[in-house]
Amino acid sequence: MKWNLILDWRRTFKEMVMEDINVKSVRYPKSTDEKLEKISMKLGRPKKLVVIQMVNYFFGTKKDPIDFNDELLKKELVNGVSRIISFFKKQEKDFLLPMFTDSNGLTIIAKEHTEYFKIIWQHLQKEEKKSDVISNRLGQLEKEISATHQYHNEKSKLKSSFREILNYYINQRESLGWPVSAAKKEELQSHVRKSLENI
Repeated sequence: MKWNLILDWRRTFKEMVMEDINVKSVRYPKSTDEKLEKISMKLGRPKKLVVIQMVNYFFGTKKDPIDFNDELLKKELVNGVSRIISFFKKQEKDFLLPMFTDSNGLTIIAKEHTEYFKIIWQHLQKEEKKSDVISNRLGQLEKEISATHQYHNEKSKLKSSFREILNYYINQRESLGWPVSAAKKEELQSHVRKSLENI
């Protein structure tokens, strides 16, 4: 669209230089001429060229010069964009920034907790080793208690057997009476010795 307007302007300017095609004139109020003068000075073009370009612009875009809706629409769009940007800035200030601040705090707390958990884990590993040592000692102690208990049982059986042999010896000795022959004594002693060896 812009490129077409430039080409039209060049073509028009060329035609103006080559031949005089100005066969029409337009009369307008002095206030309009003052405005046109300001526009042409601002653009750095002659008033006639500005008028020709305005006609080409409105002809090419098919816009109505009295329709200001385009400008109002632009202003509304700019205002709407500004409102949206201010809304996002408000949301960022009220929600996002505090959320990021809180998340940073939570990250710091999580790191501290991780360090605490490492310390606790190391302590638990040490306690586990101590528990293993205590468990081994308790196992040995249990074995020793069991061996002692067995020893006492065997000792009780031994005493019981010895008591039976002694009672037998005493009873037999008493039944022999006095004087006793050497053969009878030897037989009794031999029997007691064998009984003791069999315990």
